[in-house]
Amino acid sequence: MASLGATSGRTPQRQGPGAFTASFPSPAPGPDPGEAEEEEDEEEEELAQIHLCVLWNSGYLGIAYYDTSDSTVHFMPDAPDHESLKLLQRVLDEINPQSIVTSAKQDENMTLFLGKLASQEPREPKRPEIIFLPSVDFGLEISKQRLLSGNYSFLPESMTATEKILFLSSIIPFDCLLTVRALGGLLKFLGRRRIGVELEDHSVSVPILGFKKFVLTHLVSIDQDTYSVLQIFKSESHPSVYKVASGLKEGLSLFGILNRCRCKWGEKLLRLWFTRPTHDLGELNSRLDVIQFFLLPQNLDMAQMLHRLLGHIKNVPLILKRMKLSHTKVSDWQVLYKTVYSALGLRDACRSLPQSIQLFRDIAQEFSDDLHHIASLIGKVVDFEGSLAENRFTVLPNIDPEIDEKKRRLMGLPNFLTEVARKELENLDSRIPSCSVIYIPLIGFLLSIPRLPFMVEASDFEIEGLDFMFLSEEKLHYRSAQTKELDALLGDLHCEIRDQETLLMFQLQCQVLARAAVLTRVLDLASRLDVLLALASAARDYGYSRPRYSSQLLGVRIQNGRHPLMELCARTFVPNSAECSGDKGRVKVITGPNSSGKSIYLKQVGLITFMALVGSFVPAEEAEIGAVDAIFTRIHSCESISLGLSTFMIDLNQVAKAVNNATAQSLVLIDEFGKGTNTADGLALLAAVLRYWLELGPMCPHIFVATNFLSLVQLQLLPQGPLVHYLTMETCEDGNDLVFFYQVCEGVAKASHASHTAAQAGLPDTLIARGKEVSDLIRSGKPIRPVKELLKENQMENCQALVDKFLKLDLEDPHLDLNIFMSQEVLPAATTVL
Repeated sequence: MASLGATSGRTPQRQGPGAFTASFPSPAPGPDPGEAEEEEDEEEEELAQIHLCVLWNSGYLGIAYYDTSDSTVHFMPDAPDHESLKLLQRVLDEINPQSIVTSAKQDENMTLFLGKLASQEPREPKRPEIIFLPSVDFGLEISKQRLLSGNYSFLPESMTATEKILFLSSIIPFDCLLTVRALGGLLKFLGRRRIGVELEDHSVSVPILGFKKFVLTHLVSIDQDTYSVLQIFKSESHPSVYKVASGLKEGLSLFGILNRCRCKWGEKLLRLWFTRPTHDLGELNSRLDVIQFFLLPQNLDMAQMLHRLLGHIKNVPLILKRMKLSHTKVSDWQVLYKTVYSALGLRDACRSLPQSIQLFRDIAQEFSDDLHHIASLIGKVVDFEGSLAENRFTVLPNIDPEIDEKKRRLMGLPNFLTEVARKELENLDSRIPSCSVIYIPLIGFLLSIPRLPFMVEASDFEIEGLDFMFLSEEKLHYRSAQTKELDALLGDLHCEIRDQETLLMFQLQCQVLARAAVLTRVLDLASRLDVLLALASAARDYGYSRPRYSSQLLGVRIQNGRHPLMELCARTFVPNSAECSGDKGRVKVITGPNSSGKSIYLKQVGLITFMALVGSFVPAEEAEIGAVDAIFTRIHSCESISLGLSTFMIDLNQVAKAVNNATAQSLVLIDEFGKGTNTADGLALLAAVLRYWLELGPMCPHIFVATNFLSLVQLQLLPQGPLVHYLTMETCEDGNDLVFFYQVCEGVAKASHASHTAAQAGLPDTLIARGKEVSDLIRSGKPIRPVKELLKENQMENCQALVDKFLKLDLEDPHLDLNIFMSQEVLPAATTVL
């Protein structure tokens, strides 16, 4: 039993205070309006309406909306968003919906956001109608069923159910679960409200003329397949046995080599930038200005100092949330104290930096004196050593005189109780050798004496003038006139101290929460600085250069670019240039042997473009990036049993996304499309896709296609003209060896050199020689005959096997049926012998 006390014996002696622990509950703490465009005509027209459905879950946003002006459903694949739902606000500013449909089951962030929308003045054109539907209407399976069973006018009536599923899967990202649920909820709302067909018969459904991916202005569209094949992100199982159940770690990826952030919120922001690349030139150049500043040799020490300070910026929102719920821990006060003082250090450092850079100016101005006030309060009030020792919130001396007085009385109790125990012992039976006066929180002061041998029954515990309380550990505890007087005089000191300190903690929490806005802004700006310092560090170590942006340039120009991951893994890396701009060479057809670097070249172009679009320096001598609005890839088949699709069907879906969504400003990377089916059919599909884009003329996307279909060039399946540019990977034959230079040059490969690649893979020489022989016979149009030696060897083996069967035959066996033996054993073997 935890207690504080003093003991007195017949030879009085003093004892120090005993261990004392207890816990008590803490008291609970108390846009610019966008306008839809109107067109006036002689006939009265109904204003176009947009109905939006949104779901928010686990930091991700799923959005779909229906536009009555073109009867089209637009969707945005699952996208991460801040707790303040900044991305959703951008969507609302962009499309200005008339109604917002969402689930009746929402978390606090979405509820507050919708509450602000609903509280706007009715006269504001931006104020939408908010509609809540039961959460069951947003179920995943029922949403999929609504999408697949919908009556869409853009689908031919002759299309079978399977063909319809395959077609829709090439348009709608069924792997984005929130988006699918939002689409399902939107279709439910449209059917219930009968938007646009209110006066029609119920057999007439709401018209849906198409599904289109929705991308915010300035955001570049990149699908999950592209993130995977370019290795922008790559998750791997954690090697530690202690973290197997906790999830994944980042493998060799672009995010992995650039993520040098010191705080978790910086890492989170970097991932957000990666998932939302932009072509907003102002935003991109502001990021590059900071990186370029820290790359200057004279600013290296400053960058390292800021990096150290950022290591103390912790999870402030979680601490503020705990404060609101009065669940604050002792460690939270320490973390908040370090975070605030580190933020003040960042402010002082940024005030000495050029104020022409926006980020430095924001930190210098917005890290206000409220931070100093918070740090001063915490430093003057919280006793960190005492709090850690007692595992609860304690305050420093000279904060509250009443608390200080009670603590002094509590600390002086052992001496005082020793004197009380000596006086109590004088009045007790002489057979009692010693006694002590102890203090137990919530119970008060008690007289404790040892249990004597004659004290056997409960009646033996009774002592005149004392009130028996309980027996514990062979000690008898009583209330006496003295202890009752102590209770009245001193009270429950420890609990009173705790209560008063808890009240001070609550007051301190209120002071901090009143300045929560500046703490949130600290986190935003500090995480941005953390990301840019990380990108600057990577640019310094890997020799990256600053890209340039041009709104007039349609495409990209890269001078001596490098693959950011491959150059770290290879001993030497050969840089290559790339240019796709204007109306010439929009389609680059790249041929060359296997393992000559075609795929690396495609990925290199995609990664350098991507890095420039997130505001990073790039691995190239020079890079100029134009107005790129999307990056599409067909490089690697992302197979999955759950999809239920063949490898070739997955390839077709990836190409279909590019065909259906690519614009004149899109970058399309295609590697070995068509190899998953019959050679002639694959070649025909590849040629058809390229001809489709070429027919668009100046509106053709910027396409890099690598292929081993040399017939594409030899048969002249593509129209001649300035839009097509043929490239190859330079090689040289040295006797029987093939030397790769990994250099891109103009021209067309003369052969695939598959035999050389097969030899590198370790295939037997006889097999390779036979392959070359068959290949030559096919090219010359001559018949292919089996190898005589191999045929003769197989015949001898089959003859020997047939003879062995005859020798094992027991002709005296009464159960032997020769007819069955001849039909099942001899005749089938005869075809391989003759």
